[in-house]
Amino acid sequence: MEEVIQLRRDLHQYPEVGFTEFRTASKVVEILQSLGFEVIYGKDALDADSRRGVPTEEELDTAYRRAIKDGANTDILKEMEGGLTAVIGTLKGSKPGPTIAFRFDMDALPVPETSEHNHFPKANDFRSEYEGNMHACAHDAHTSIGLDFAKKMADRDFSGTLKLIFQPAEEGGRGAYSVVEKGMVDDVDKIYCFHLGLDVPLGEISGGSQGWLATTKLLSQFYGVPSHSGASPEKGKNALVGAASALLNIHSLPRHSSEQTRVNVGLLEGGTALNIVPHYAKLLIETRSTSSSVNAELEDRVKKIIHHCAEMHGLGFETEVIGSGVTFSCDEELINVVKEEAEQIEAFHNIKDYNKGGGSEDASFLINRVKENGGKGTYMLVGTTIPAPHHNQAFDIDEKVLVPTVALLKRIAIRELNSN
Repeated sequence: MEEVIQLRRDLHQYPEVGFTEFRTASKVVEILQSLGFEVIYGKDALDADSRRGVPTEEELDTAYRRAIKDGANTDILKEMEGGLTAVIGTLKGSKPGPTIAFRFDMDALPVPETSEHNHFPKANDFRSEYEGNMHACAHDAHTSIGLDFAKKMADRDFSGTLKLIFQPAEEGGRGAYSVVEKGMVDDVDKIYCFHLGLDVPLGEISGGSQGWLATTKLLSQFYGVPSHSGASPEKGKNALVGAASALLNIHSLPRHSSEQTRVNVGLLEGGTALNIVPHYAKLLIETRSTSSSVNAELEDRVKKIIHHCAEMHGLGFETEVIGSGVTFSCDEELINVVKEEAEQIEAFHNIKDYNKGGGSEDASFLINRVKENGGKGTYMLVGTTIPAPHHNQAFDIDEKVLVPTVALLKRIAIRELNSN
């Protein structure tokens, strides 16, 4: 079995959600160091204060101890305590040249993996060991591709600098911004990002993608007063009613005439018992739009709804941004590089300029920062057969896509690094 497949199956078996990728990230560090990469991780690889939607201390501690139990390197983990799970690997070639970056996301999702016997990971004994979490978006494959790619480049037979960004917490738009704020791409001339799947069939690839939506993820908390719901309901202040009012009004926001928009309340939670006026409730909310400015307008309207619903019911409230993404464009020069190199790989037989992105992507921050500094970027979509949609309990990939994708990244890197 190819090493990249073995690695993918190992990562799939131990899925870790955003900012808890302790076992995954420690394995990335070990492999990159063994290959001679200069490796930056922990607080040196991301700006801790710029992280969004960080898990609770209890959740972080549980994940940290679990990673140790499952074989993570404790010396490496010490630098990642508190959810500092970004890893940056840098390899300098034999001669001076440009700095070319590739990004790989590492996090899993809070989705319980199916136990159906026809599910490929179940049938081949690498189903998730962590009940309630699974790799339902191919990030296990992305990480394994990145590490196998690193092995293929370790001979340093190139000019310039290769930079590999192993990013935590892509889901929910939480991790890339903190990597950008730490300055990790400020020296990058070109950046290549990619995703497997997204309704693109096996054998098809696009050098770029478009239609990604700007997004804001919000946590809103309502604070009321508990009271006996039968004996003294008038003495309580019902946080759940306030949150429910906000939910209905958020979903009643009008669509936009010139841009696509989305709003969604994905969670409403509150109360403690059927005979107690709920004193606490929370909402998890997202806005999306094809325009960053329209998304900002949506976000503002949502915040106003929350404020007025809380005021109407006499509640305290807090609203926090826990994730985001912005719109971005792909550079034609890089799209053409991808296409021309993909034509040299037999596994890719349908090669396009663009495919449509699937929602929102926080690689937008990485790409836009590189472009702001005069560089270029693109986001490729690499097709693979999937038995169920992304974020579904039966999601999987066709492992035939792994080796050709590694070969493609190597061809792109060698071409770009030796271009000057």
